[in-house]
Amino acid sequence: MARVAIAGSTGSIGKQTLDVIRSAREGEHQVVALSVNSSVDEVVAQARMFKPAIVVVSDKEAREKVARELKTTDPKIEVVAEPEQMSVIADVVVNGVVGFAGLSVTMAALKNGKRLALANKESLIAAGPIVAPLRKIAGAEIIPVDSEHCAIHQCMRSSQNQSRDVQRLLLTASGGPFRGKNLESLKNVSVKEALAHPTWSMGPKITIDSSTLMNKGLEVIEAHELFGVGYDSIDVVVHPQSIVHSMVEFRDGATIAQLSMPDMKLPIAYALEYPNRSTSSFGAIDWTTLSRLDFEKPDRDTFRCLDLAYQAGRIGGSAPAWLSAANEVAVESFLAGGVKWSQISSIIEATLQHHDGQIPMSVEDILEADRLARDWARKEIRV
Repeated sequence: MARVAIAGSTGSIGKQTLDVIRSAREGEHQVVALSVNSSVDEVVAQARMFKPAIVVVSDKEAREKVARELKTTDPKIEVVAEPEQMSVIADVVVNGVVGFAGLSVTMAALKNGKRLALANKESLIAAGPIVAPLRKIAGAEIIPVDSEHCAIHQCMRSSQNQSRDVQRLLLTASGGPFRGKNLESLKNVSVKEALAHPTWSMGPKITIDSSTLMNKGLEVIEAHELFGVGYDSIDVVVHPQSIVHSMVEFRDGATIAQLSMPDMKLPIAYALEYPNRSTSSFGAIDWTTLSRLDFEKPDRDTFRCLDLAYQAGRIGGSAPAWLSAANEVAVESFLAGGVKWSQISSIIEATLQHHDGQIPMSVEDILEADRLARDWARKEIRV
């Protein structure tokens, strides 16, 4: 039995993780911890169903409400403030927290030598230089939950000498809701239009990132960090059907791909069960109805965030942290009606012009880089 802690349990990844656990054989997984920021009613309902040992609630007022709700019905459940406590009692920590806020969960899981089922790409992207040494701790391992990186992880298993055999990683992108459109036609798109993803159901932040291709840019940096492959050997190809989740090209010319219908439960189950396969099936393809698979180059002129991510990744150091932070600020402003969709890439580009070239040596350095980038991004929004 695997003891599972879920950070961000009321978000998209968190809810789907609980669905996977419900569909598994009885006794296969035990939920030992849930973590939220402030979603009182939802986490109380989850706690009453799954009976974890602890519930982490970051917001103080919400934490007090959760504690009161559970005290009468489930007094054995401890309600605490710090998410780091989850990794102490878990075998697998699912990090489904959105954005840079997930860094503490990533750090704690690896420091405690646990398996990290990572859906929070920003913490690895922003803190790559700090996270890398933690992966050497006995027992610590990252199994990616992003569908693209999970696909690469699966494809890599076909080689016994990955550092020698891998020629190129190919990350697939759906193209988002604006595939095929030019900048002129996207000047005044609405939040509703940007959130209308054609193939995936995701949270608002990652859906907007998909519409700008920043999500794919962040995944390029994440692939570099996860698999140790240089940026010149990581390519992006648009695949609107989202059936091929990514590919690995080997030096002998063979390309191995992972295919399934779009369903995040498959990579979640893969991360929970690794190195075994799940006994539940998710995303199986009906090959009698699948008529075509299309591939095309990304439009880098319209979707400039992709090249900005490559630029920040190649600079290295704290540049990816600046990129991630500036993007979060720009996307938050767009969702709130503060800026246009077409301004997101310009805000990020202008923010990166102020990057100080710092090489982070500690978590404090990463936090400072994040703060500085957010300050500059907000200044760019006010200009």
